[in-house]
Amino acid sequence: MKSEKGQSLVEFALIIPMLMLLLFGIIDFARIFHVYLTMDHAGREAARAASIGKDDSTIKSTAVFDASNIGLTTDKITITPTGTRSSGSNVNITITYPITFLTPLIGNIVGPITLKDTTVMRVE
Repeated sequence: MKSEKGQSLVEFALIIPMLMLLLFGIIDFARIFHVYLTMDHAGREAARAASIGKDDSTIKSTAVFDASNIGLTTDKITITPTGTRSSGSNVNITITYPITFLTPLIGNIVGPITLKDTTVMRVE
């Protein structure tokens, strides 16, 4: 009977790339989901600030503060309509955020993506 000393090592070497791809894919999905939930929360808080009559700079700073853990900046936030809003009208807060994948193989196939979250709230 022949020796089977290296068989498990060869099998492990064949399986480990797929396991690593699966692991890093799960991590990438969790990162993207976390960013989306953070953007959604920041958009709701900014829309709430807009609905009670805050100015545009305060609205943007509210969103930036609530999404500080993802590094959101004011240039990624759009408020429509800008300026003074009349009572009973709607205000739209749109946040866009670019995401790059950690996994090189998935990143090369998919490329960078941009998440977009829009929140609409009525002005009081």
